[in-house]
Amino acid sequence: MLSRLRAILAPKNLYNKAKGTGPFWTSVTGFFVLNLFLVWLKTYINYHYNFSLGVQGPIQQFLLFLNPIPTAIILLGIALYFRGKWAYILAWVMNLIQTIWLFANMLYYREFSDFLSMGILGSGSSTGNNLGKSIAAIIRPTDYLVFLDLIILAVVLLFKFWPIDKSGLQKRYAVLTTILGIVLMLVDFGVASVDRSGLLTRSFDNNYIVKYLGLNEYAAFNAWQTRNQTNSRKQATAEDLTKVQDFLKQNSVPANVFYYGTQKGKNVFMIHLESFQQFLIDYKVDGREVTPNLNAFYHDQNTLSFDNFYNQVGQGKTSDAEMMQENSLYGLSTGSAMTKYGTSNTFEATPAILGQQGYTSAAFHGDVPTFWNRNNTYKSFGYNYFFSKNFYKDSDKPSYNVGYGMKDKIFLKSTAQYIEQLPQPFYAKLITVTNHYPYEIDKEDTDFPATKTGDSTVDGYVQTAHYLDQAFGELMAYLKQAGLYDNSVFVLYGDHYGISENHKPAIAQLLGKSSVTDYDLAQFQKVPFMIHATGLQGGINHTYGGEIDMMPTLMNLLGVSTDGMTMFGHDLLSQQNQQIVAFRDGDWVTPTYTKYRNQYFDSKTGQRIYMKDNPALKSTAERVQAYVDDSLSNSDKVITGDLLRFDKNRWNFHKINKKNYDYTKADTLKALKSSQTSNPTSILALRNGQSTVSDYKTDAPELK
Repeated sequence: MLSRLRAILAPKNLYNKAKGTGPFWTSVTGFFVLNLFLVWLKTYINYHYNFSLGVQGPIQQFLLFLNPIPTAIILLGIALYFRGKWAYILAWVMNLIQTIWLFANMLYYREFSDFLSMGILGSGSSTGNNLGKSIAAIIRPTDYLVFLDLIILAVVLLFKFWPIDKSGLQKRYAVLTTILGIVLMLVDFGVASVDRSGLLTRSFDNNYIVKYLGLNEYAAFNAWQTRNQTNSRKQATAEDLTKVQDFLKQNSVPANVFYYGTQKGKNVFMIHLESFQQFLIDYKVDGREVTPNLNAFYHDQNTLSFDNFYNQVGQGKTSDAEMMQENSLYGLSTGSAMTKYGTSNTFEATPAILGQQGYTSAAFHGDVPTFWNRNNTYKSFGYNYFFSKNFYKDSDKPSYNVGYGMKDKIFLKSTAQYIEQLPQPFYAKLITVTNHYPYEIDKEDTDFPATKTGDSTVDGYVQTAHYLDQAFGELMAYLKQAGLYDNSVFVLYGDHYGISENHKPAIAQLLGKSSVTDYDLAQFQKVPFMIHATGLQGGINHTYGGEIDMMPTLMNLLGVSTDGMTMFGHDLLSQQNQQIVAFRDGDWVTPTYTKYRNQYFDSKTGQRIYMKDNPALKSTAERVQAYVDDSLSNSDKVITGDLLRFDKNRWNFHKINKKNYDYTKADTLKALKSSQTSNPTSILALRNGQSTVSDYKTDAPELK
C-alpha cells in the first residue's frame, strides 16, 4: 500500500507525464528552488499582513519583493555543496531556521511594534518568564501556517515520496549560486541607498532596515550593531565624553527661577504607572471614569500636569523609561541598556545624586529582582535599598499575583511597612505592574466594565487601569493618614504605550474615530507626567516633552544644581525649552510639526504636510532632525562607551562604589532597622516605634 502511494505521489512520476519536465524537479536543484520560493512567499506575505513597514512608491515595493531572496539563496545554497540525502536535509533545515526567525518576529512585532534583536534575546534571563507569558497570549492558530510547508516536505522526505538525487550539483554551480545571492544583496543595498541615504549609519528605525534590506539582513545588521556596542567601551576615550558635553552645553537651557528649589528637602515618591497612556485621563466607559483618583490628582491645583508628554522608549520598554527617568539618557537602539550595561557601567543617576544631598533612596517592585537586571543596575544607580518580591509575605500565592508580579493593591499595602522606616528625606520609586499586557485581572478584583471593541487584547485594558487607579487612591489616603503627604513631592509617569499600534481598529473605536492615521498613532504615544506637592503652583502645562526630561525637571524643583550633568533632557518648566521630543527610532514631535513613519504633520491640526510644498517645514525638519540624530547617537556613545567613567567635571558628585550596596533580605532588613537609631528621622522613629501600617486601608479581597 505504501509503495503504491509513493508511486502515485512521487514527483518523478507526476512530472514524467508532463512532457519531460520531471528530472529538474526531482533533483537537488529543484528542491532548492522549491524551498527558495516557499521561503520568499511566506516572508513576503507576512511583510504585508503582520508588519507595518510603511512601504511607499514603486522602488520600496520592488525592494520589499526582492529582499527575502538574496539571503534565502545564500542560506539554502549551502545545501548545494552536499550530495545525496544531506543536501535535501540541509535545504529543509535552512528553510526551518528562516521560518523560526520569521515566526518569532511575527509574534514579537504584534505586541511591541518592533523586531527582535540580539539584545532582547540576550536578556532572556532577566525577562524570559514574563515575556513568555505575553508572547503566549498573542499567538493565533493561523501563525502556525508558516510551518505547513516544512511539515509537508518533512513527510515527503521521510517516507521517500521524493526521490533522492545522489548525483548532486557540481561545485562550480553551487559557488555561482552563492555569488548570485551576494550580487542580489548588493543590488538591493545599492537601490535602497539611493532611495534612503545613510540607511545603515543614520537610521534608528528597525522598520527601515527590514523594509529596504530584509528580515534576515536585519538580523545580521543587528548582530553587527551588538558587536560594535560591545567593542565601544574598549575604544572610548575621555575626548569622546568632552565632545558629548560640548554638544549638551550648546543645547542647555536655564532653570525656571520661579520654580527652582521650591521643593527642596522634601521626600520624593516616584510612581511608575505601568503601560498607562494619556488618553485614559478623564476617559469614561459606560459613563464611569476609568481613573477617578488619577483624574482628580491630574486636575488638582497643586499638580503640574503635562498634556503633551510622550513616551520615548525603544526595545527596552520599561527599562528604557527607567534609564531616562533616572539618568536622562536614552535607551539603546537595540536591546535594553539596563540589561546589557547596568551591571558594569558608571552612572550619575538620581538616587546617587540625591543620596549625596542627604536623601535615602529605595526602589520597590513586586516581581523578581532580576527582571531587567534591576538587582545589579540599581547598585550602579546608587539605590540604598531595593525591595523586590521576596521581601513581601505570601508574595508567591497565586491569588496575590497577576501577569508580571504582585497585584498593585497588595503590593502597595505591603510596601507601607518599609516606607514608614525610611529615614527622611527619602527618594522612593514604586513600580506598579498590574496594568500590564495581557491586561487580565481576577473577576473578584474589579466590577469595572470592559470596553467592547471586539479586540480581546484591548478590552481588558481599562479594567486593569481602573484597578491601578484604585490602588493609587488607597496609597494616597494612607500617606495622608501617616503624615507623609504634605512633606512629599509626587512624580507620576506612564512608562510606555499599553495598546500597540497593531490594534488600529480597536484604537479607532476607543478614540471615537472611524479610522486612525499615523498622526493619531503618534499622539497615541502620549503618557501622563504629573508633579504634585502641597503648595506647588500647578495647572495643565502644554509644553512638549518626554521621559528624557523628567530628571532635569525634578532636579531643578528640588534645588539640585544640574551644572556639569550629562543629561539629554531639559527642564520642562524652563521658558527657553526647545520643546523637541525625540523618539527612539529618529522620528520627532515639536509644537509645530510632527514626524512619524517618515511622514510630516501639522502638530495642531494633524493635517499631513509635504516637504516639497512647504519651505518652512524643510528648514525646520533639517534642523530638528540633526538635533534628534545627534542626541540619540551621543546618548548611545555615553552608554556603550561607558563615558561617564571619564567624567571629571562633576566637582559636586562622587562616583559610587557598587560594592557598598547589598540587596539581600537579611542584610537589608538589618540595615533598615539600624537606621532607626543611627538616623531617627523616619515616620516610625518619629512616632517612637508606633507603626502606621494599620492606617493603610484596602478593599483587596485577597487580604480580607
